Amino acid sequence: MSRTRVSTAAEAVADVSDGATVLVGGFGMAGMPVALIDALIEQGAKDLTIVSNNAGNGDTGLAALLAAGRVRKVICSFPRQSDSWVFDGLYRAGKIELEVVPQGNLAERMRAAGAGIGAFYSPTGVGTLLAEGKETRTIDGRDYLLEFPIHGDVALIGAHTGDRAGNLVYRKTARNFGPVMAAAATTTIAQVRSIVDAGALDPEAVVTPGIYVEHLVEVAA
Repeated sequence: MSRTRVSTAAEAVADVSDGATVLVGGFGMAGMPVALIDALIEQGAKDLTIVSNNAGNGDTGLAALLAAGRVRKVICSFPRQSDSWVFDGLYRAGKIELEVVPQGNLAERMRAAGAGIGAFYSPTGVGTLLAEGKETRTIDGRDYLLEFPIHGDVALIGAHTGDRAGNLVYRKTARNFGPVMAAAATTTIAQVRSIVDAGALDPEAVVTPGIYVEHLVEVAA
């Protein structure tokens, strides 16, 4: 029997607690679960650690969550873009912490969490400020840094279609970090354009199996 529940956005985020680590899907605005983020703002959880590809765009979505003062720390690959003025202002004012993680390592650290891998070595960041405090090992003549998994208490992701068993399919670049985040989080909440009956999706097209998804929220495009 499926454990996935079809919920409203408010119901889905109701149990997100203060201090939670929240994985937020999206590559810029592609795949950004804006309705779920808006519901989280209304819900009021604070002191959050946000893990995402970037630190928000413009004044909506993740940027709105930052502007509401609910985020203590951001872990991301691209914190500063032309439209990341909300994060930029908070960071310059010393109101938010930042951990920069190269994009490949960010994805792999979450994939490792979902796969139960305790740690892994990566050459990315060797010889840079990102290597400070990390264990270095030379393997076959090349230096590597020890990286640890990123686990989430909650993942907020956007997909194109979900069935009532929680299986998800994505559309083009909106897929981005959704699959690894779903596996890396204790609770996964997926925002989709439409919900179909179980069995309606082609099994070969399913990217995120329903076993990873606790809440499914339909949001009209």
